[in-house]
Amino acid sequence: MSDFKGALTINPFEVALEQLDEAAKLINLDNGLHQILAHPKRVLTVSLPVKLDNNEIRVFTGFRSQHNDARGPYKGGIRYHPQVTIDEVKALSMWMTWKCAIADIPFGGGKGGIVCDPKQMSDLELERMTRRYAYAISDIIGPYTDIPAPDVYTGGKEMAWIMDTYSALKGNYVQPELITGKPLAIGGSLGRTEATGRGLSFTVREAAKMLKLDIRTSTVAVQGFGNAGQFAAQLLEEQGAKVVAVSDSKGGLQSRNGIDIGALRKYKEKKGTIVGFSEGKSISNEEVLETDCTILVPAALENQITKKNAEKISAKIVAEAANGPTTPDADEILYKNKTLLIPDVLANGGGVTVSYFEWLQNLRREYWSESQVNDMLDKNITRAFSDVYSTHEKHQVNMRKASTLLAINRVVDAIKIRGLWP
Repeated sequence: MSDFKGALTINPFEVALEQLDEAAKLINLDNGLHQILAHPKRVLTVSLPVKLDNNEIRVFTGFRSQHNDARGPYKGGIRYHPQVTIDEVKALSMWMTWKCAIADIPFGGGKGGIVCDPKQMSDLELERMTRRYAYAISDIIGPYTDIPAPDVYTGGKEMAWIMDTYSALKGNYVQPELITGKPLAIGGSLGRTEATGRGLSFTVREAAKMLKLDIRTSTVAVQGFGNAGQFAAQLLEEQGAKVVAVSDSKGGLQSRNGIDIGALRKYKEKKGTIVGFSEGKSISNEEVLETDCTILVPAALENQITKKNAEKISAKIVAEAANGPTTPDADEILYKNKTLLIPDVLANGGGVTVSYFEWLQNLRREYWSESQVNDMLDKNITRAFSDVYSTHEKHQVNMRKASTLLAINRVVDAIKIRGLWP
């Protein structure tokens, strides 16, 4: 079975800059402001010597990119992956700036990563590496400066280690507001685990209304079955859609009769993969993207939909749970084919929105009910979709350009109001 391909074939930072250039031309953005937005404010590279379980020392490389803080503290996840690069982290930090502006929450964009293969590491090795990384970046993160979160192959466990390390370094008292995506026992928010998938399901619901599609008669294909992919599939299924194709990094499944997502999630939790599940026939990740369906959810890695396969996509709605899964060339092909693409900066904005809610709860030392969190998320994401869709209609551009236009205008307004000093 094919693994997710393409993450390194196209430079994600060049893609991000191309998207910025296109939007800047549409609004005649001042060249100086354009240059500010094209350059992250700070990019830190750190070497992380870690003692492995066999007593050998291995040096890992970590990054933290802080793109723009005109609207508030930097916000963005930390990913552990063998293919992490400095340009990937820079691109993701820029997209986080746009994502926070589109959601209209008071954060700027940041992103971090460590070049490693967490699947080949023990929990003790991961803890030592994570704490070393937290120590290495501790001077540039903080509750009011840069608030990290989980990303690819990280979760509550890693966030707890980072919070504990930072708290010990910076005063030896617990500081839950440093980081989001934490376990509930140490200040996490109810609804955070499902937030990315739930937010995506809200954007798909709104897109279906615009296209006059009935979710209850729609079919769904999901490439990638991690946190975002699993909950997106489950919540779209709860809206009445039928999930007909799913894949993870080991392979894919297809069943025209529909796949029971609850049963598949239990199988994945037990086996570590969806391969071998009793329902459906085996297909490749590429075939999942090209499945005949109403709604396609790319939830894997960058650059999965390119000019090579965009023409083969039949979905009426493409909702990006992953960051940067569609290249600019493919964007244009999908737009020409009247496929409504809900870009990552809008579609997966539920995660950072509930992270914002978690941060507020931590600052206030209070906790909200899950229904309160979900209701606030619904209102926020629905408003964000409406803002982007209105921009899309006004400028007659695809939804990604509309998202970037909206975000750039909001960030530029903040830069202009604050001014340049010193």
